[in-house]
Parts: sequence; structure tokens; C-alpha cells
Amino acid sequence: MNEKLTWRNLFFIGSMLFGLFFGAGNLIFPVFLGQQAGSNVIYAIIGLLITGVGLPLLGVASMGMTGSNSVFDLAGKVNRPFAYIFTILLYLTMGPLFAIPRLATISFQLGLAPFVDKSKQSISLLIFSAVFFIVTLWLARKPSKLMVYVGKWLTPIFLVLLGILIVTAMIKPMGGLHAVPHGQYAKSPVLAGFTEGYNTMDALASLAFGVVVIDTIKSLGVKHPGQIAKDTIRSGFICVILMGIIYACLALIGTMSVNKLPLATNGGVTLAQVFNYYFGSFGSILLALIAIIACLKTSIGLTSSVGETAKEMFPKFNYLVVLIVAGIVSFLVANIGLTRLINYSTPVLMFLYPLAMVLIIIAVLTPLLGDSKWIFGLATLFTIIPALFAGIEALPKNLQTNGFVQQILVWNSHLPLAEMSLGWVVPSLIGLVVGYIASRIYGGKSIEK
Repeated sequence: MNEKLTWRNLFFIGSMLFGLFFGAGNLIFPVFLGQQAGSNVIYAIIGLLITGVGLPLLGVASMGMTGSNSVFDLAGKVNRPFAYIFTILLYLTMGPLFAIPRLATISFQLGLAPFVDKSKQSISLLIFSAVFFIVTLWLARKPSKLMVYVGKWLTPIFLVLLGILIVTAMIKPMGGLHAVPHGQYAKSPVLAGFTEGYNTMDALASLAFGVVVIDTIKSLGVKHPGQIAKDTIRSGFICVILMGIIYACLALIGTMSVNKLPLATNGGVTLAQVFNYYFGSFGSILLALIAIIACLKTSIGLTSSVGETAKEMFPKFNYLVVLIVAGIVSFLVANIGLTRLINYSTPVLMFLYPLAMVLIIIAVLTPLLGDSKWIFGLATLFTIIPALFAGIEALPKNLQTNGFVQQILVWNSHLPLAEMSLGWVVPSLIGLVVGYIASRIYGGKSIEK
């Protein structure tokens, strides 16, 4: 039995965690940020790194610092009913009802759609997604092997392929970093980058992937809770260093591309144009491989975490059966209902995100504040209302015409920081302070008592 992991194993776990995080969306949005930020790109990168890299690290660290084995375990520090509701909603939306099927469709759109006639797109997606999820299920069937499949195989291949573009773009830049900044990036680039990183919602993913990291560490022989916590945080640091370097490089490429390419409506278009500029027709093949591998890595991690968490919450569930059900549902959603489901999944995600952030922040502060249920419970209680407001604000426009909903949107607009999607922050801080005072008065006694 190992008392602690070697740096070699820590590197592979960090590489695995990076691979799980870094899907196609993480590939696209830094390029778009770079185009929009122009000459302010360095400031925008600083803002992006604070939230786009800092929040995932805090999420992973929160699992380690509280000794939690899963999201369910961490959410249980509020109370058990909340843990069930929060965890089920999180894994349904980050799993087969939203994030996983979207990975298949994004990898198809970026990777194969450019090579397929429009009349054959539907049947091509059907075939591609079937293969995509079969491979996902096959590689996710053994959680203990994820470090090998993702950390040692897929992530290095992904980094080598992406490295071809990054090195080429740095050696032969399209231009300088003097492009005109647009929109919010012209006025407050750090804040705009901060908001961009926050809106990736990688903090939710960090909670989902925490169980994968902890199980991998345990499978390597580390059993002491304190050492598991240290190794979880160390591997998290390795992951975010890789993320930070690649985010910065892609953002710089986006800015330099303005000298040769027109501003695009999204980073996917820009990325395709950049690959074509440097590599011609071969660039489309290279981008296809990168996009498919990026999405496959994340799909494997999310599917595995769904299975692991379901098994913990409901011990009678069979891990492989859960994986197969998740794969079938993801396949169906990807082919027949993704667009509509996105409209209804996004409000759920916007509701969950503030609650997840509060859990993460309190967990990281436990060495200072303690882990009393008063703190977790009251901070969460004060967050629920603004979280509901955020979810309602994200509803489809046709559902926002109701008079009561309109009134809620007005109330939400009056919350401090609401324009940054951070309307939950002040109420949560109030709940945290009240909870801390209650914990000092009543000690560690639970709220129920």
C-alpha cells in the first residue's frame, strides 16, 4: 500500500483531470475571447484565469479539504434531503440530459459535419453518436483505468495535436496584439474575462470529476484521508497549470488572428479558420481529431462519475447498468431532442451553479470557519432564492411573459452584482455570517436539533 503518490502518478492524475475538464467548449471560448479583447488580451486573460482556472481548482480542493468522497458527501454537510436533490439534479444536467449528449453533437459539428453533405447530416450524426457513446462506455467501464485511458493516452495525444497549432502560431504569428478591443473588453477587460471564465460553469464539472480523482487515488493504494486530500489538491494544481497555459496561448492566437481574419460570431468559426490558414485542407482533419478527442475525454469522465455517484447514493444500483442507461439516454437526446432540452437544462444549471459555488467556498474555508451545519445550512438557505431567480432569468423567452415571472426578473435586477450573474453573492455572504455566528453560539449542533 502506498502512503502517498509519486510525482509521476500525480502528474498522470493531473493530466487525467485536465483531460476530463478540457472539452471542445474550453477549446473554443479562449479564441473568441482573444478576438474580442484585442489589445487588452493580457488583462482579459488575467480575469479568465481567476475564474476559468481558479474555480475548478477550488472545486477539486473543496473535496479534498473536507474529506468528501463525492458531491453527495459534500452536499450532505447541508442536510441529507438537500444532498439527494442537489446531486441528482447536478448529474442529470451534467450527465445524460445535457452535457454528455452535447459533447457528441459538438464533436460531430466541429469534426465531421464539414465533410458531410447537408442532406446526410442527420443519419451521419446518428452513426457517429452511436460509435461515440459505445467508445465512451467501453473506456468508462473500469473507473480505475481512467488514469491510463485519459491521463496516459488521450490527453497526451490531444496535447500533441493542439501543440502543433500553438507552436506554429507562435513561431509564425498572424500579426501583433494591437487589435481594437470590442464590447465589454474595451471598458473593463479583466472583469469581462472574469465573467467569461465564470460562465463556463467548470466549477460544476469540478464537483462532478472530484469523485473520479478520489477513486483513482484510492485505487493506487492511498487510504489515509489526509493524504488523499493532499494528493487531490496537488493533482488539481497540475491540471490548472496546464489549463492556464493553454487558455493563454489560445487567447493570444485569437487576438493575433484579427490581423488576417474577420471577427467571427463564435470561437468555433475562428478556430476552423486559423487551422485552415496554417495547414490548409489538412487543418480541417487536424481540428476534427482535436475536437473529437477533447469531447471524448470529457464524456468518459462525466459518464464514469454518473455511475460512481449513482452507486454511492443507491448501493443496489449496478455501475455498468447505470453506465449503459446513461449512454442510451445520451444517444437519444443527442439525436432527437438536444436543442429543446438545452432550453430547459440551462435554467437548472443556472440554479445549481450558485449553490455549488457556496458549497465550494465554504468547504475551502473550513480550516478557518469549521464545518458546522449551521454555516453550510444557512449560507445555502440564503442562496436558494437568488439561485431560483437566476434559473428563472435563464428560462426560454416564451416562458417569461407571465406577470409573476416578470416581477421576479425585476427583483433579480435589484440584487447587487446581478448584471454580472453574481446576484447570489451578497445574500450568500449574509447567510455565511449568520451561520458562523450561530455556530459559535450553538456549537456543532445540527440545525435539525
